Amino acid sequence: MKGVFYGQIFKLQERGTTVSREVIGGITTFLAMSYILAVNPGILSAAGLEWGSIFTATAVSAAIATLVMAFCANLPVALAPGLGLNAFFTYTVVLGMGCTPAFALTAVLLEGVLFILLSLFGIREAIIKSIPLNLRKAVAVGIGLFITLIGLANAGIVANDTGTLIGFVNLDLKHASAIVALLGLVITIILYTLKVPGAILIGIIITTIIGLPFGVTAVPKDFSPISTPAAPHLFMFEWGSVLTVKFFVVFFTFLFTDLFDTIGTLLGVAEQANLKDKDGNVVNAKGALMSDAIGTVVGACLGTSTVTSFVESSSGVAAGARTGLASVVTALLFLVALFLSPLFALVPAAATAPALIFVGFLMMRSVMGIDFADISEGIPAFITIMVMPFSYSISKGITFGIISYVLCKVVARKTKQIPLVTWILAIVFLFDIIFEAVK
Repeated sequence: MKGVFYGQIFKLQERGTTVSREVIGGITTFLAMSYILAVNPGILSAAGLEWGSIFTATAVSAAIATLVMAFCANLPVALAPGLGLNAFFTYTVVLGMGCTPAFALTAVLLEGVLFILLSLFGIREAIIKSIPLNLRKAVAVGIGLFITLIGLANAGIVANDTGTLIGFVNLDLKHASAIVALLGLVITIILYTLKVPGAILIGIIITTIIGLPFGVTAVPKDFSPISTPAAPHLFMFEWGSVLTVKFFVVFFTFLFTDLFDTIGTLLGVAEQANLKDKDGNVVNAKGALMSDAIGTVVGACLGTSTVTSFVESSSGVAAGARTGLASVVTALLFLVALFLSPLFALVPAAATAPALIFVGFLMMRSVMGIDFADISEGIPAFITIMVMPFSYSISKGITFGIISYVLCKVVARKTKQIPLVTWILAIVFLFDIIFEAVK
């Protein structure tokens, strides 16, 4: 069995890791992203779908997609229905445009099918390779700041009602979640500085316990850790509207948002874990993108929005994960969560926030490899880093980064350094921005 882990399948020895590190990394990733099990049903139920069915679809689609990632790509990247994409599903497509949930699920399904075809022919992989090296490093830094902001916001440490556009809240008992999260961050920093194995995971567990006297970690009355999964919304599609203009608008919005959220996450995780080949490209990128596409198709069939790679995978990487074995652990925990959801629901956002904030620090290290001395490289890198947290969107960071890269290279008369695909992406992104502005 040890030989299987270290040799044929996951190549642990080749990547300088161990079974225990992978297990800890997989658990850490699950705990950092387990909030999606509550958030996704909450958002999609507003579109008229049943909460319990969405919970089941979320857990099962995440487990299947993450297992495919483990065995097809051997990467420590977990997948689940993505934030932002589920909000677009509910608040724009269903509630804003007046479409049915079945209409939106059909668009998600066909998007996934198209991505499978693009992945088979290596087109999505070619898009990743077309992103210049300095921009890839900038994506990692931008994602680090982005997930730091997510952690700060989830824990209630920052808010927009402090008299400024955004600010830190007062550390009083009215903001107990913020206090607990900051205590957890201090504990995580101490453990990591002392090189304690599994420091981030231990920090999550200790922070959850600290949250009990503060009322942040809530244990319901008559608490039972076991629950019975609800039946998902199977194959709920609407084919009659596929050839309409409205459908194509929805379809392509899902398509481009998912594409660049996934690419951004893969670039960030690969940069942090040093999972790149000699040319600086993500290892096994084709398998990773195929996993994402398969997950989206499975999720649509089960009745949930687009499944995508999660930036919280960086938490597991920071805890030591380097192979698909960590993804197997994460996937199994999603299946366990089907029956033990009340138990996993005890972990509050204040307990996972320190992990996200700390990973933001770890991902900042990529900034040292960016060539800021070359203005035509430095300005696009800065714009990429700046846009991600301030727009609250990975895909927008990549969009403006690519456009500014082409602009700076043209002005600097260095057009030969612009790959063909980068030219195409810049033009597509520019037209997309114009379309959004005038529609």
